[in-house]
Amino acid sequence: MQTFRACLAVLTITAFVPVGNTSQGVKSVTREPFGNVSGTPVEVFTLTNARGIEIRAMTYGAIITSIRIPDRKGVMADIALGFDNLQGYLGEHPYFGAVVGRYGNRIGLARFSLNGQTYQLAANNGPNHLHGGVRGFDKFVWTAEPIAGVKGVAFTRVSPDGEERYPGTLKVRVSYVLTDANDLEIEYQATTDKATPVNLTQHTYFNLAGQGAGTILDHELTINADRFTPVGDSLIPTGVLAPVEGTPMDFRRPTKVGARIDAGTEQIKFGRGYDHNWVLNRKGDRLQLAARVVEPASGRTLEVSTTEPGVQFYTGNFLDGTLKGKGGVGYQRRGGLCLETQHFPDSPNKPAFPTTILQPGSTYRSKTVWKFGVQ
Repeated sequence: MQTFRACLAVLTITAFVPVGNTSQGVKSVTREPFGNVSGTPVEVFTLTNARGIEIRAMTYGAIITSIRIPDRKGVMADIALGFDNLQGYLGEHPYFGAVVGRYGNRIGLARFSLNGQTYQLAANNGPNHLHGGVRGFDKFVWTAEPIAGVKGVAFTRVSPDGEERYPGTLKVRVSYVLTDANDLEIEYQATTDKATPVNLTQHTYFNLAGQGAGTILDHELTINADRFTPVGDSLIPTGVLAPVEGTPMDFRRPTKVGARIDAGTEQIKFGRGYDHNWVLNRKGDRLQLAARVVEPASGRTLEVSTTEPGVQFYTGNFLDGTLKGKGGVGYQRRGGLCLETQHFPDSPNKPAFPTTILQPGSTYRSKTVWKFGVQ
């Protein structure tokens, strides 16, 4: 932990490059049609701050479709992998930009027990349940409205009792607010009428050089974690909280993503690269820094802060160039990275992990902030 703080003292000296038209006459939130799904209209919302940073998010899956930020010379680029139109998102893709739920990440053997009852979920990732099942939250059209007084939009939906075989009617709200300090604030809320697991996260794939601009292996990553959750060969945690020291999982100092990704250890081999949960160093429930990414050539930076206990770092291991994204570019293996703030995978089957069970009368609350900058 001391090492991580020492690094931050140097790394957090960043500058923001004002770009674009920052006059008061520019609308900060716009909405427009973006096609339809089985006759249901889809809209896309554009959030623009005073520095010209632009975030676009649509009602299908509450998906963030683009993030445009400047480099150290003020040149703008879209750093989020995805598609140019709605049709791309309706086909098979690895959750580009989506809100995933009811349970983000994996549940082992696609089942869990709660209050004396066993719930058998869809096994949509080998023997396991992943990101809410066959039709998770990423495959529904949400309701959305701008948030008064800020550059933001709130997405809501009701997940009925039994959807993807989960218990309880879950009412969900996810909001995106873009500040003039170049922060995107992501807040999640949910209530239920029956006890149910809830673990919501955001699944944007970042490439700070620009989407489609090669791999993320030269990105420099710092993760504020002394421990991680080792996994078995189907990527389900063993239940152990293991030290990162002396392993390829040690990102307490800024390290190139590709420095040890092919180290050949069992942990890396299981995921064909990084696809693991780190146990964040935390004190209390407040918003705290989880990770920092720097792309040296452009100078673009991303800092991730969260109230969550963990972060899943994933390096796009199963992209292979065949999936055509924006501009028809084929997204190659390790062409993007995800930092999914979350509770730990398989928590419903791991009593020692922080609980993910939401009870009636309680409100699920989670917040993550992405801070964009240049170095």
